Amino acid sequence: MKNITVACNTLRDEVRYVIKDLEVKYPVLWIESGLHNTPEKLRSAIQGQIDRIENVDNIILLFGSCGNSLVGLKSDNTRIIFPQVADCISMFLGGDDRKRELDKIPSYYFTRGYLENEANIWSEYQYCVEKYGAERSLDIYKKMLRNYKNLRVIDTGAYKPEEIMDLTGKIAGEFKLFHEVVEGSLKFIYKAFREEWDEDFVIVEPGHEIDYHDVGIFKEGSGVSQI
Repeated sequence: MKNITVACNTLRDEVRYVIKDLEVKYPVLWIESGLHNTPEKLRSAIQGQIDRIENVDNIILLFGSCGNSLVGLKSDNTRIIFPQVADCISMFLGGDDRKRELDKIPSYYFTRGYLENEANIWSEYQYCVEKYGAERSLDIYKKMLRNYKNLRVIDTGAYKPEEIMDLTGKIAGEFKLFHEVVEGSLKFIYKAFREEWDEDFVIVEPGHEIDYHDVGIFKEGSGVSQI
């Protein structure tokens, strides 16, 4: 087998869409989405998958740097390849530059995968309501989100935004955020599976650990990841 992919479950809709379109035959190993909240656990889970992989040339990681959770990953026998983006939101939007441009209006983002699989702001808010009550929780979250203006649904093309708009509209209304759909992109996922590993990707040779330069932490304008 030449390639294998390890991907975040948040990207399942988009990855399956591209796999079907390109008729990709090699497997994808999925990593639990909720681990993003603890980068050390996410790193450990990805490394565990890497350590079990044998007899391939390339391991394609479909993750953003996600709180530097990729830093320190290593394969002794196989190249590791991953997109150079800050997080999965940047990947869905076509890159860090477009996310920075959109974030001139501070925004919170959802895809169907992020809404269904991640420990996101809405699931955390519901937990807070159960624990502290609606009035106190709403006050806490309005303060947390006071600098945000928009709640944006990313139309990646892998699902119909209307499927989640009722719920994301409810979330936007609860926190007094402007609700809109923005155009997404599957560029990075298509390029990953087509082996178009250009300047948008990092290639780490066998025996070398992914370091902070690889994930772009020293690149000018590197941002904070939502995921």
